[in-house]
Amino acid sequence: MTRKLAALAAITLIALTGCSTDADVASRNLSQDADQFKVARRVVFFNGITDKYILSIEGNCSITPSGTQIDVICKLPNGQYIKHSEGLSDNVTWFSQQLNGVDVSTMQYKVIFKPEVLIPDFDRPAPVPAPR
Repeated sequence: MTRKLAALAAITLIALTGCSTDADVASRNLSQDADQFKVARRVVFFNGITDKYILSIEGNCSITPSGTQIDVICKLPNGQYIKHSEGLSDNVTWFSQQLNGVDVSTMQYKVIFKPEVLIPDFDRPAPVPAPR
C-alpha cells in the first residue's frame, strides 16, 4: 500500500510541476503577441541622474533586452519595420507600458508557425554571412 501511495504522490508531484498559473499563460501569450507586432506599447528610456527622458517610442513594438543594450523593433502602419537600439548604463534605465488591453487566452498556449520562414523565397537573394 505504501508503494502505491508513494507512486501516486510522485505522479501527482510531476503533474503539478507542469502546471502554470493563468497569469503565466497570459504573460507568455501577451509576449508572443507583442513579438508578432499585435500589442501597442510605449518604451521610455530615462536618465536617473538628470531626471530626464532620453527617448520615448510608441507603437506595435517587440522588445529584446540583452545585457547593456535593448533593441526595440516596431512595425510601421505601411508594413515596414524600424529598429531602435539603446545602450543602458548605471544611470540609464528603461520601462515598457502596454497602451491598451489585448484579448489573450489563459487556457492555452499559442504556437505560431511562419511558413515564409520554412519555405525559401527564391526571388530574394540569400543573406551574406558576416565575416568571422
